[in-house]
Amino acid sequence: MRFVLPAPFGPVTTLIPRSSGVSSRRNVRTFVSERRAICIPGSRPPRLSPRSPQGDRRGLPLTIAPGTVGTGDGPRPDQAREEHPMSDQPIRVGLIGAGANTRLLHIPGFQAIDGVEVVAVCNRSTESGQRVADEFGIPRVVTDPDEIYSADDIDAVCIGTWPYRHSEFTVRGLNAGKHVLCEARMATDVARARAMLIAAQARPDLVAQLVPAPWDLASWRTVRRLLGEGALGEVREVHVTMVTPGAMNPRRPLHWREHSEYSGFNIMQFGIVAEVVQRWLGPTERVLADAATYVTSRRDEESGEDYAIEIPDSLGVFARLANGARATYLVSAVTDAPRVPNGIALHGTDATLHWWADGDRLELAPRGEAPQPLDPDPGTAGSWRVEADFIDSIRDGAPVELTNFEDGVQYMQVIEATWRSWSEGRPVDIASV
Repeated sequence: MRFVLPAPFGPVTTLIPRSSGVSSRRNVRTFVSERRAICIPGSRPPRLSPRSPQGDRRGLPLTIAPGTVGTGDGPRPDQAREEHPMSDQPIRVGLIGAGANTRLLHIPGFQAIDGVEVVAVCNRSTESGQRVADEFGIPRVVTDPDEIYSADDIDAVCIGTWPYRHSEFTVRGLNAGKHVLCEARMATDVARARAMLIAAQARPDLVAQLVPAPWDLASWRTVRRLLGEGALGEVREVHVTMVTPGAMNPRRPLHWREHSEYSGFNIMQFGIVAEVVQRWLGPTERVLADAATYVTSRRDEESGEDYAIEIPDSLGVFARLANGARATYLVSAVTDAPRVPNGIALHGTDATLHWWADGDRLELAPRGEAPQPLDPDPGTAGSWRVEADFIDSIRDGAPVELTNFEDGVQYMQVIEATWRSWSEGRPVDIASV
């Protein structure tokens, strides 16, 4: 089954096996065409600009532990559990936000697992929640997230809202004793991401997991193995290309990813590819960014008014990785007929590895030779099993690998540092964010 991944500025495809639990009965291309991809409880916030990264711009209370930077050194939610009291018990999931991603992936994924029940859905309105409940046989519809958090018959929460509610709803869920699976991107900014990490560290008995960047699920273990064995030699250059024509039509309505209050510092698909680079090569140390917003306003269909867009539709980033490699990112939604396929190239002293986003394919070119297709290592070609991984961690204490909150904070640091670099016109060290 060919599945269109969440790329609102132009589709990127990969292959999802039929055994993955993903339902194919819907037209999956609507996954990226529906503007209101995620429905959320609560009202629309006042318009505030994310251009000034200092402080808590949206007024949410945050308690940040001094020195907590999400380096991966703190305890993970799965490390402290010595017993697994839910190994033989049903796991009951409540949904907060039931937009396209939740409907296409998370609900079918949970319902395909023995002993897992989706028992409640919380959406912006009773009507929209009831439509989801009717489609998937969910017995309870609520409009107040507190009814999810306070329910004794709910063990885990799946948060499918836009990023501006991720931190609040995740922290509340963990504080209420619920396991949490949260959509990507992790949050709107680093402060909120750190608040999520602190809440998870305070509850090591609970699972806290982010939906991972999904484009390299079949290949990432092979890439990591090649790098670990030194097959490329010293990696010196990392070239990332993610370009689409998605913003070319100025008459297209506003997408929530172009809305500053909903997306925060997240820019197009930059956070997804930055997470992939981090997964393969480790942390980033410094970024220097430039960007432009060519389509500066779009009609907001919800308000009926034109919305002034600040989030760029063209972005270039030079980055220095902790391993010494240079990374160059080209991310754009205003390229009508790009000739270069979207993907990532790792250029080493002994070989070059090409990864193509379309189909999650690899090609390896030893120095001086032509690229040749490279299959994933036997037994390592993963597919979409985010919900199954989450349930495995709850039942058996399996470590959260894709993606834990420590890694999420790290990629949010890269995202926010990139925004600061562009808006302030200077290089930014990741450690300063």
